[in-house]
Amino acid sequence: MATGTAQSFCRICAGNCALTLTVQDGRVVGARGDKSNPQTKGYACIKGLYLHEAHNSPDRLLRPLKRQPDGRFEPISLEQALDEIAARVRTIIQDHGADAIAAFRGTMNYSNLSANHMLPEWLRALGSRSFYSTMTVDQSAKWVTFERLGGWAAGRDPYQSAQVLLLVGTNPLVSLSTFNCALQDPQRSLHDFRHRGGKLIVIDPRCTETARHADLFLQPRPGEDPTLIAGLLQIIIQRSWHDAEFCERYVNGLAGLTAAVAPFVPSYVAQRTGVPEADLVRAAQLFAHDAKRGSAASGTGPNMARHSNLAEHLIECLNVVCGRYARAGDPVVNPGVLGPRRPQRAEVIPPNRSWERGPKSPSGGYGMLFGQRMSGALADDILTDAPGAVRALFVDGGNPAIALPDQHKTATALAALPLLVTIDPFMTATARMSHYILPPRMMFERADLPSRDYESIILFRPYAQYSAPVVPAPAHSEVVDDWYPFWAIASRLGRQINYDGVDLDMHQAPTTESLLRILTRHGQVPLSELMSSAAGQVYSVPSQRVEPGQGAARFDVMPADVASELRTVWAEGHQAVAPAADFAYRLIARRMREVQNTMYHDLPAIRRRVEDNPAHMHPDALAQLGLLPGTWVTIRSAHGQLNARVAADPTLRRDTVSLTHGWGDMAGTSAGAARLGCNVNGLTSDIDRDPLNAMPVLTALPVSISPT
Repeated sequence: MATGTAQSFCRICAGNCALTLTVQDGRVVGARGDKSNPQTKGYACIKGLYLHEAHNSPDRLLRPLKRQPDGRFEPISLEQALDEIAARVRTIIQDHGADAIAAFRGTMNYSNLSANHMLPEWLRALGSRSFYSTMTVDQSAKWVTFERLGGWAAGRDPYQSAQVLLLVGTNPLVSLSTFNCALQDPQRSLHDFRHRGGKLIVIDPRCTETARHADLFLQPRPGEDPTLIAGLLQIIIQRSWHDAEFCERYVNGLAGLTAAVAPFVPSYVAQRTGVPEADLVRAAQLFAHDAKRGSAASGTGPNMARHSNLAEHLIECLNVVCGRYARAGDPVVNPGVLGPRRPQRAEVIPPNRSWERGPKSPSGGYGMLFGQRMSGALADDILTDAPGAVRALFVDGGNPAIALPDQHKTATALAALPLLVTIDPFMTATARMSHYILPPRMMFERADLPSRDYESIILFRPYAQYSAPVVPAPAHSEVVDDWYPFWAIASRLGRQINYDGVDLDMHQAPTTESLLRILTRHGQVPLSELMSSAAGQVYSVPSQRVEPGQGAARFDVMPADVASELRTVWAEGHQAVAPAADFAYRLIARRMREVQNTMYHDLPAIRRRVEDNPAHMHPDALAQLGLLPGTWVTIRSAHGQLNARVAADPTLRRDTVSLTHGWGDMAGTSAGAARLGCNVNGLTSDIDRDPLNAMPVLTALPVSISPT
């Protein structure tokens, strides 16, 4: 029995933690953190440490499947499946136009560099603008804010020089996805930040794993982030703790912002949010007065609640009014490895408001953000009879049947599609509804690199790691790299794919390596050098500094629509937090260390640690309801209900229930919550969507709790 080791990296999240794999007879049978890696230093979370169980799972799909008229799936050869899919795509385009062909990018497409770039290029080759992703269903407020407020070309204050970090509704010690924090080895990085004198402020309805390390923790009522951040801005501006020189040079609308937040005085904000006045003032002082470098950032918490765009706008206004951006002369901590060297300038990227121009969605008239339609409107875009309606959907590495709001409508929409194709290694809820399932190579079976376009944001050193295929695909399987079906369909339709500016040969399929070579052709380190070592490295690239700005653009901190929404929040007053007789609790989302979104819940190692996604409640709240941990309860919202078992969690507010998204199955299936967990989207609706980005309310939901 031949046993050896190989180096690779995890591709579940943006941390891309380095791994040392144990390989036995052509199979990965174990994984551990790579202690020799200069970036992660042996750190890896449980999700990466048990990836071999996913590769070797008896439930893994190894051959393409076609759904039969009676609902059964039968194997079909890959090329035959692609022939049939291409023929259906051709007919749909002829009958309904190119926009009838849509794609949904899931988490595992984001972390697959070659496929990540192929998917939108394929849609462009078809002439379709129907591109959806998970981004527009959990953090599209960040895109809206960038487009409405403006951005800073050189980015926020460098992490290495930060004296303070303010985190709102995010938990980087578990999620590894807060981009003003170090994503790699987060526990040690946070310890080092505090050891050098950095101050940490955390705002969250739960005392999270990250909040336990905070110098100051604010625990507001769920959904009150706009009120709380408006209060912090009021204190900062009223006490002249803002950067007046930066605002004079780069900011429009400061007077409007000052007037808009004026009513949010500490006494009012304290009463409405449940955060003591003294803590509000202390947070503003720590962030704006005591520190001169450092930034504020958010996660899915405020971005999935009501008024998500307003909350994100106000959070970024903290950075704007305090001038918390890299300045001319600052070192560029990561000039990049995979991408081209670009000048970093200390200047404003002007507001663009792109959703107000260009094509609108067939349902609801929503605009587009960064080339994407709004996923919160996908079900309606399928069910509508309007021109441009979606008639075929290709899902790569995602599970919209579980992830999207209003699960009943989502299921109805997916079932109505004439063509649904899913690329996934497992029979997910979305896969079961598909006409074709194409199983992909899994991450240790393909060549890959980390993200090229985000490397300077998520890495604070010029670091990269190339991973060659560590093991072959399983014997007698017919799995394929995710990008291949898109190239093959375009080839059959006679469409030319322009891949990152390079026209592909549409007769001879490329290789994954050749695609990576295209993507890194302008990089600062040649791909051949990256491929020469299986270990991740910090590369010696020429140093770079932020250059003086050349433009005269300015931030717009208080445009009319933001001011109007803030007035709406003010008008809600204390009624916004008064517990209703029917819905006395607020349900919030939470991350689990063991799983990422909808993936890999059935792995043995995960099942040994977590059975499902319980409804966490404060012990006093359980006692008040006469409930013991483990009791099954019915959770009701205005839109639906679900069953869950309760668990005690003293880190929560007493009026709060906390559930992890991404669990459960389709409503009405035989497997119950005891096996698959409960799907929070049984409680959500797409009725109350944001008018800009169709963002539904997915957290801070009013709910009731009763014994089942």
